Amino acid sequence: MPQVTIYLDEETEKRMDKAVRESGLSRSRWVGGLIRERTRTEWPESFKRLLGASGEDFPNLEEIREGLGEDVPRTAAPARGPPGGPRAP
Repeated sequence: MPQVTIYLDEETEKRMDKAVRESGLSRSRWVGGLIRERTRTEWPESFKRLLGASGEDFPNLEEIREGLGEDVPRTAAPARGPPGGPRAP
């Protein structure tokens, strides 16, 4: 299974740990859930119910994004080390 390392300030870590404890999940499952939630391509069922829409008549996120055009090309950010550590030249 792939692994990811993230660097958090102390306050953010405390907030995450509190949310993890309240959820009853492991840190990995909790972070994975956030990533799945933020990268989904379908509207949550709760949102569909709120609007009274369902199935085919409600556009998915890809359909909504179709009219937005192409994004501009991006350049890679310079490599950086962990906070407080040495930085790349």
